[in-house]
This record gives sequence, structure tokens and C-alpha cells, in this order.
Amino acid sequence: MSDFDVVVVGSLNLDLVVRTERHPLPGETLIGRTYLEFAGGKGLNQAVAAARSGARVALVGAVGGDHAGTFLRDIVRSEGIDDTWLGTIDDQPTGRAAITLDDAGENSIIVIQGANGAFSFDGMPTGRVVLAQLETSLDVVSQAFDLARGAGAITVLNPAPAVLLPGELLDLCDVIIPNEHEVELLGGRDAVASHVEHLVVTLGAAGAEHLTDGSLHRVEPFSVQPVDTTGAGDAFCGSFSCRLALGDTVADALRFAAAAGALATTNPGAVPSQPYAADTRALLDA
Repeated sequence: MSDFDVVVVGSLNLDLVVRTERHPLPGETLIGRTYLEFAGGKGLNQAVAAARSGARVALVGAVGGDHAGTFLRDIVRSEGIDDTWLGTIDDQPTGRAAITLDDAGENSIIVIQGANGAFSFDGMPTGRVVLAQLETSLDVVSQAFDLARGAGAITVLNPAPAVLLPGELLDLCDVIIPNEHEVELLGGRDAVASHVEHLVVTLGAAGAEHLTDGSLHRVEPFSVQPVDTTGAGDAFCGSFSCRLALGDTVADALRFAAAAGALATTNPGAVPSQPYAADTRALLDA
């Protein structure tokens, strides 16, 4: 039996969020309306999404030896996520993300890796699903997926931020979940689909597309009033991985993920906006 339902290998950041009417043009200075700090990082966001969706979760990654690292580790523990494989790198800062959020709920993000970029893979527990992103090094993801495949786990990659990936890494992925911009940076739908069993392209408010065995399936969206889109893709990936680990079909897990991703846009902040299973089920039932 696996130690966990979902093992997330990924980043933890302190999100520094500025709210403003619109995004500035190059060379332009705007006055922001509010400034807030939230727990974030794609690894932490997705681990919280999986845990709140009902999975037993472990998080593999690193924080720096600073106040932000202590704050984020406390968040991990408060969500019931195992932090045994979460290291501290004393001579590195904890990761940061500078986020600008406009009145339409759209965001722009700059990530400073800090400890996430210095983290080296040193093993992980077993899980039914191993989920990773690209805010840590490609070597870390490759080693984790190679070990996961050897243990019979399902591997899920959210290739964000997108870089052109080596075929060897793509071949270690059972499911890959880019958005519509990331899939083009990866070489296009056909190129990516040739390496993986399931390609899921998230389309924001338009839902998602699922390509498998040469067939295209639509994942219909849920209509909500967005407040902040930060963390919506992470809600999708984390909740999908949870439901897949708990035995759902890929199609059912994607439907659950679409509902969770929609709900995540209705509240501010990356970690705070991750929905609980009961709320996602209520939207599905509605």
C-alpha cells in the first residue's frame, strides 16, 4: 500500500500581491490599491488543493531559513500535509512571487525561486499519484518521476512555468496539464500528446480539453464570478490528482477538477482560495 494518496514535489512561495485597476504598461508607474501577503507556490497550492479534496498528501520541497519559511511550514502542517520531506536550506531565502492583480481578476506573476531552485532531490515517500510542476529544477522532477514510475505510481506534470522539455522527461509523464499558452511553448498539442497517455489543456473560463488515444474530449466549464484567478490552475491539478488517486476515472476526475478550479477564482489568494471537497461537490450537484 502507498504511504500517501498524492505526493507533491514542488515549490513553496510567499506571495506578495498588489491590487490595482489594471496592469501597468512598460515604463509606466501606477498607484496600487492594496498590498497583501499569502502562502503560495505551485507545490504548496496543489498540495493544499489535494488535501482539501480528500487526499492523504505529502509535500517534497524546501524553504529557506527565514521567517517566510517558518510561516509556510506552519501552513503545511495546519492543512494536515506531511512535511517530513520538506527541507530547510539555511543560506537561501524562501521563494517569493510578486503578483499584480487587476480589477478583472487577471494576474501577472514574477517568481523568485530561492530555496526552490537550490533544492536537490533526496528521495520521497510512495504515493498513488506523484504530482510536480516546474518551479523546481528539471533534475528534481525527472528523478522524482523516475522513482515514481518504478514504484507503480501515476505521474502528473503541470509544466508551469513552461520551458521546452526533454523527451525523456515527457516520456515519464502519464498525464500532463499545461494551459493553452504553455502547450504551445512545449511544442504544440500533437508533439506533447505523442509522449503521454493523457494531455489536458486548461482553457480558463472555457473549461479544458482532454486528448487521449487520438481523441479530443471537452471538459465543460462552470460559470462563476471571478475575484482572483491566482491558484485556479493549481486547484485543478491538485484536485484532479486527488480524485485520480482515490479511484475516479480520468473523465470524472477532470470534471471534479474543473469545478474546483472555478471555485478557486471566487476568493482571493492562492492557498486561501483552494476549495474543500464539500464545496466542489455542491457545485457539481448544482
